[in-house]
Amino acid sequence: MATQSNSYSEGSIRVLKGLEPVKQRPGMYTRTDNPLHIIQEVLDNAADEALAGHGKKIRVTLHNDGSVSIEDDGRGIPFGMHPEEKAPVIELVFTRLHAGGKFDKGQGGAYSFSGGLHGVGVSVTNALSRRMEASSWREGQVAALVFEGGDVTQTLKTRAQGPDDRKQGTTVRVWPDPKYFESAALPMAELIHLLRSKAVLMPGVSVTLVNEKTKDSQTWQYKGGLSDYLMQSLQGEPVIPLFDGEGHADGNSETFAEGEGATWAVAFTEEGQPVRESYVNLIPTSAGGTHDSGLRDGLFTAVKSFIDLHALLPKGVKLMPEDVFARASYVLSAKVLDPQFQGQIKERLNSRDAVRLVSSFVRPALELWLNQHVEHGKKLAEIVIRAAQTRQRAGQKVEKRKGSGVAVLPGKLTDCESRDTLRNEVFLVEGDSAGGSAKMGRDKELQAVLPLRGKVLNTWEVERDRLFANTEIHDIAVAIGVDPHGPNDQADLSGLRYGKVCILSDADVDGSHIQVLLLTLFFRHFPKLIEAGHVYVARPPLFRVDVPARGKKPAAKMYALDDGELHAILDKSAKDGVPREKCQISRFKGLGEMNAEQLWETTLNPDTRRLLPVQLGALDFAATEQLIAQLMGKGEAAARRELMEIHGDSIEIDV
Repeated sequence: MATQSNSYSEGSIRVLKGLEPVKQRPGMYTRTDNPLHIIQEVLDNAADEALAGHGKKIRVTLHNDGSVSIEDDGRGIPFGMHPEEKAPVIELVFTRLHAGGKFDKGQGGAYSFSGGLHGVGVSVTNALSRRMEASSWREGQVAALVFEGGDVTQTLKTRAQGPDDRKQGTTVRVWPDPKYFESAALPMAELIHLLRSKAVLMPGVSVTLVNEKTKDSQTWQYKGGLSDYLMQSLQGEPVIPLFDGEGHADGNSETFAEGEGATWAVAFTEEGQPVRESYVNLIPTSAGGTHDSGLRDGLFTAVKSFIDLHALLPKGVKLMPEDVFARASYVLSAKVLDPQFQGQIKERLNSRDAVRLVSSFVRPALELWLNQHVEHGKKLAEIVIRAAQTRQRAGQKVEKRKGSGVAVLPGKLTDCESRDTLRNEVFLVEGDSAGGSAKMGRDKELQAVLPLRGKVLNTWEVERDRLFANTEIHDIAVAIGVDPHGPNDQADLSGLRYGKVCILSDADVDGSHIQVLLLTLFFRHFPKLIEAGHVYVARPPLFRVDVPARGKKPAAKMYALDDGELHAILDKSAKDGVPREKCQISRFKGLGEMNAEQLWETTLNPDTRRLLPVQLGALDFAATEQLIAQLMGKGEAAARRELMEIHGDSIEIDV
């Protein structure tokens, strides 16, 4: 009997070693549209040296052969043998995914605050480069080694520094491999913005860019820091003087580590596009994050307190954070000891404590400033109140337009109070008990809850005119305010009642199934909602970890989405001196087990939740349709089996 060539046995299992995972799936570790991010990883290391107070100059050179070199005058990467790994430290830094000086955060750690935190930074640069040369000047010696395709091709050589080259620092020259990137060219505007921002955030440090092809050279050095930079970037004149300041925790803080805090500059303008830039430990966070939320919270609370104190608010006007934030431009630089980022390119900060950290310094500083400059405070209050009145009028107009002939809303929908469609959110929640917690824990102003009973119907092959025979689907359509439609229909979204339609189900297999059924419904019968970016999936945590008090640090509750985050929390606790066995781990069997406060903190609060937008991604509509047909179609059992045979090995099973 002939054996099949695609047999599955012990020999079929492949273990990816060293830098192989990066080469196989570069998109999981970095941006693949161009090589800027792998260059930024090296630049971040040079900036971390300056941030730690060990360097004053960073020089980036674009060479004629397409390579890029980054030179700093920091301490130089150590090149002695690692005590446990028995290999030179400089080699480990560039060839091991989880090696670096940034993990040791305790007393005596090489870096108290750093941006490169995942420990996969420069090793990813190495993996995705044709060639890389690293040199380190340190303690009177020079060490150099060369890599090709991530492997060492010229082993470490050291020599004593001559009388002419007595210096210290690191130089790394990188030749990015074009096969991993859509374009091999570096986006110059982005690179210049990145280098200039490093100079802004490190007053006194000079950052130079040299282009060998054009013979151009630019140097940035800002003595005035954030305020100078913001004033140069603004498109409109500030209505009131710039509000800038900084605040950092001292050794007596019970909540935050010594040195954690923020520096900020905020301007309010009546015209022009607002400038908004934020950074964590010098890393640009283009998608914002919890430190931005802290600044917004601090500004709103301080301005509202000033308006209340001086009784400036007209009757019937209710202030919202965006009324204060709408005309605010800012540059924010936060220092967080152990930041958690979303995405390997660290474009968004997710650390929950950063909201309180930034807000706790911004709010009192602005309150004091406004009360010392009452005329400026009243001018700002005028702008904020005008924004609130405009927003409320817009909401009332929408309400009148919808008032006649609208379907009666489903009885189990707990609606929100606001009529501002763009800001309103509805959560489609699995089960009545979770729906109860969500109703109690939500923000009643903006968040509505629609509990769903059991599994929703698989609507892939249901005709559009038969959809409303199913009560759950009827309720969803009426609550959202949009009729079912096809991909080529002119869908009328003017009746849409919520800017965000959020699927909220348990973090287990059943919850995933309900997610798939609802996503099938939206893709098949409400595709324009997905196209317009109105559909989201909420990600509740699977674990809660109670970490006992240690030293000055109080006891803490932490939440983890999955096993990976759970292990990261336990590792961090162990480094803080709390052994794993002392941390109490609870696993949520479902949303119904969370009380209202937990559900708000982890899943509903816009500042701390994980909410993923649903997008088509790399596939076009037709390809996505074909794939979902295989998964959800009744006559597609054979295609599903084939799909499972091909991809079955990569699936993790939650038993």
